[in-house]
Amino acid sequence: MDCKTSPHGSTLVDLMINQQEVELLKHNSQELTSITLSQRQLCDLELLVNGAFSPLKGFMDQATWQSVIDNGRLKNGLLWPIPIMLDISPELAKKLHTGDKLALRDTEGFMPAVLTVSDIWQADKKTEAEAIYGTTSLMHPGVDYLYHQTESFYVGGVVSGIELPHHFEFENLWSTPNELRNLFDKRGWRNIMAFQTSKPMHRVHHEITLNAAKQANAHILLHPTVGITKPGDLHYYARVHCYQAIKKYYPSNLAIMSLLPMAMRMAGPKEALWQAIVNKNYGCSHIIIGPEHASPPQNNGESDAFYGQYASQEFVHSHEEELGIKAITVEETRFVKEKIQFLPLSEIISEQYESEMLTDHEVKTRLHSDRSIPAWFSYPEVLKALSKAYPSRCKQGFTLFFTGFSGSGKSTLAKIIYAKLIELDGRPVTLLDGDIVRHNLSSELGFSKKDRNINIRRIGFVANEITKNGGVAICAPIAPYTQMRREARNLIEQHGAFIEIHVATPLEVCEGRDRKGLYAKARKGVIPEFTGISDPYEIPEKPEIRIDTSKFSAMEAAQEIYLYLFREGYIETTEGCATNYSIMEK
Repeated sequence: MDCKTSPHGSTLVDLMINQQEVELLKHNSQELTSITLSQRQLCDLELLVNGAFSPLKGFMDQATWQSVIDNGRLKNGLLWPIPIMLDISPELAKKLHTGDKLALRDTEGFMPAVLTVSDIWQADKKTEAEAIYGTTSLMHPGVDYLYHQTESFYVGGVVSGIELPHHFEFENLWSTPNELRNLFDKRGWRNIMAFQTSKPMHRVHHEITLNAAKQANAHILLHPTVGITKPGDLHYYARVHCYQAIKKYYPSNLAIMSLLPMAMRMAGPKEALWQAIVNKNYGCSHIIIGPEHASPPQNNGESDAFYGQYASQEFVHSHEEELGIKAITVEETRFVKEKIQFLPLSEIISEQYESEMLTDHEVKTRLHSDRSIPAWFSYPEVLKALSKAYPSRCKQGFTLFFTGFSGSGKSTLAKIIYAKLIELDGRPVTLLDGDIVRHNLSSELGFSKKDRNINIRRIGFVANEITKNGGVAICAPIAPYTQMRREARNLIEQHGAFIEIHVATPLEVCEGRDRKGLYAKARKGVIPEFTGISDPYEIPEKPEIRIDTSKFSAMEAAQEIYLYLFREGYIETTEGCATNYSIMEK
């Protein structure tokens, strides 16, 4: 391992070991304790090994974690606002000792790196949430991930890189920091401005980046995040096609694109500073920081923001002299028909112009419902790419996710809707009823909270594959926990629609039905952890449909669901669906 001095005055850590060391580790790999890394861990590992997380030489030890939590700096005083941790299970923590070699493996069993253990300790998630996210609210996706998807122990240590991950998709769009720096030198680019985004780009983004490049006298690096992004973000495969389409509208030799395998934390100001550090390591001299940079989504304006609108800009500005990369801050920008151009909000207010803008949610809704999109908003090629990801609802795959007490009528409703959708002879339809899944996918699982969660994850995985390929998945588990329903939604909504149906039949009615005698056994203690009796049911707050089968017959209740699907455009009419990307207002 060594450090290479860059032409931009900073150093990159090189964690790749020599071939002799690689062969030795591979020879002894079967004797090493191993961990299969999650997607976030794999993203972090790639950016450690390729130098993007310089000056880090591995996953943080406890002293470094504490320094980042307390001061937003490494032990040597260098700025670093986000902890880079390797979380492990209590079972694995018991097996490891200081000095051990831990094989880091991907999901296929390959070993891209090995960690030499320096210390192991129990994670203090509350302290980390408060320090990094400024909140312990589970409504914050970063906090929710920390509490529910991060293991309870951390292991720190230096990483020995064996090989960088192989990306088989968009092969020419993945570049390491050294590769980009060398390319910039070859082209004679001295000032490079990063535009890091997890959203599709439209005309307003094109305008913003061009104006910012003029301001900074810089070339442009389109650097979209394609690791883990915000809940509800479009899957990066589709986004990349949008980026490729819009890149054609930049002048020749002004902009290049490279994909960034970063796992976002949505930590607002601290994440914005972290992203600036990473982009500096990629050779950039400037970075665009937007009004709500790296903040979590606000559910279409329904919840309060966790950070002030310009907090990220102010935070990065306050550190840019020490950091050595300049922040180019941009205002909220909207389209003014009177001027036929995009203008910053301050000028719009000052001049009292009328303005307009479409949110990502509005664009998605318009594409799904065959409504026109104004020509001022985007480019035809971008909308064509987006339309493949957001087809008309009558062509889109979707999941119907029934949830409710045992005996609420979920299975009956699911079977009726299954039959109605089969009659339409449109998309392929698959029924994943609770009992069917238990028999075929989860026969070895019990009814503990852990096993219930595994069961819902399996259902979510299968439903996502069906939805992603244009089919309809009908699921009818009890699914008592908000967290697991949310995970299923976040997974599936990357590729299609997730329609949550709360079958809100009262517990006493469900218990009165009790055809299988389950409630009676639960009351006697024969069945432990039974939902509604000895285990809680967390009522969905905002399901797409809520229906009480004690007030309707099964057929009446099913028709309410059918009419919802018709009203929202999921059922194709005899006229078919329009090709939505071609419908643009002039």
